[in-house]
Amino acid sequence: MGNAQSPFVAAAGGVRVRVKLAPKASRDALGGVVLDADGSAAYVKASVTAAPEAGKANAALIALLAKAWRLPKSAITMVAGASARRKTLLIAGDPAALIPRLLRTLAGSSEEG
Repeated sequence: MGNAQSPFVAAAGGVRVRVKLAPKASRDALGGVVLDADGSAAYVKASVTAAPEAGKANAALIALLAKAWRLPKSAITMVAGASARRKTLLIAGDPAALIPRLLRTLAGSSEEG
């Protein structure tokens, strides 16, 4: 379940999620899954209204993911890319249960808007 076509990778203690963030957007939203130009990696597309300063966009991203995926914010940790648009987050929990749930929720959110 952790190949280049999926933004979700099972990891020790949870699931790593690759996210491509657009800060200073017109609204907070999750999009679908997007691929790098060369197709080497998949990312969850996300946008937040917060500016990328003093960690505001990162905090907004974690809040957005927590709300969309019905998880406590404390279950989501930024593990790479804190100052980049491409980020890796760790969601604490059982990967076998989390990955299908996250995929279902992501599919639903991309249809909503």
